[in-house]
Amino acid sequence: MEPVFTRLKVAALFLLTLRLETDVTEAMQVTSSGPQTIQMAKGELVNLGCTYTLGSEDIGDLDIEWSKVSPDMTLKDQLLLSYTGGQTHRYGDPSISKRLNFIADPKRGDASISFSDLRLTDTATYQCKVKKSPGVDTRKVTLNVMVPPSVPKCWVSGGEEKGGPVSLRCKSSEGTTPLSYTWRRESGGAIPSTAIQNIETGELLIKNHTDGNVGSYMCEVKNAVGTGQCKYALHAYNPTNKAGVIVGAVIGALLLLMLLLFLIWLLICCCHKRRYEKEVENEIREDAHAPESRPTSRASSLRSVMAYRTHPGVQYSSVKKHPSNISESGRSANGTSQPAAGGGRPALDYDHRYGYPV
Repeated sequence: MEPVFTRLKVAALFLLTLRLETDVTEAMQVTSSGPQTIQMAKGELVNLGCTYTLGSEDIGDLDIEWSKVSPDMTLKDQLLLSYTGGQTHRYGDPSISKRLNFIADPKRGDASISFSDLRLTDTATYQCKVKKSPGVDTRKVTLNVMVPPSVPKCWVSGGEEKGGPVSLRCKSSEGTTPLSYTWRRESGGAIPSTAIQNIETGELLIKNHTDGNVGSYMCEVKNAVGTGQCKYALHAYNPTNKAGVIVGAVIGALLLLMLLLFLIWLLICCCHKRRYEKEVENEIREDAHAPESRPTSRASSLRSVMAYRTHPGVQYSSVKKHPSNISESGRSANGTSQPAAGGGRPALDYDHRYGYPV
């Protein structure tokens, strides 16, 4: 009796397991099999896949939601786009939601969306949730928006002299890291085996430069979303005469110093000359005296004016007052003046009519 019961128990468990597997297969299921992480360049368009199949028991209303998953598990996800009751609804930041669109009719098993004009701030994880009661399933896709490398610049560092080291350099000013740099030779053969290449900094170091290294070299920079290239034509020059360069530099420095000293000497001479001229000018001003004035008496001036008015034709001259000891005996009896002793000038007679000597 016990073996029969055991057999029945095993058969019941088998049927139950089979029914459960059948229910799982027939339930709502998101079937997209694309990559879970997508890397795209800034400004491009990307499709986020979310295809699904319905189970036989999924008879409720279809509800589809696309959300931006918050990196903080304690915060709510940001709802961006939904399809409910046959209509599309947008939520949250319009600068994001308006760039999201369903690719096909969501009722036909495809809830995939297109995300246009990608920006660096769009880097995040997005979740697609499809619900048709009682079935529900989700899918997450991580989007990583990157900047492709800009056209790099190629140049040589340290000169291109034979026998010395030559460093070819390559650098891109823009681009999301990590950036990888690779040098290759376009003409003249392969890159010298002794050359050292750094894929992170973009440097190609040739320690002993020779004519055999002359040629065209190309640098390629790339990251996950783009590439850039530049070229450089490498030459080989004979080494310069360093002793001659040093001597020329010393002579040039000495000539420059002498010229500077000569200019300083000229400046000092000019300053001394100006100072000397100012001192001489000041001495001349101090030695010069103003001319002495000989003011005439007011009475004499008045008499001269009156006489001129009375006798305009007569010319007069001022005379100094003679000493009072001149006697009037020098006059003659008829009133004429006699010459003074000693043969000097004749004495002037005082005319009472005019009030001055004549």
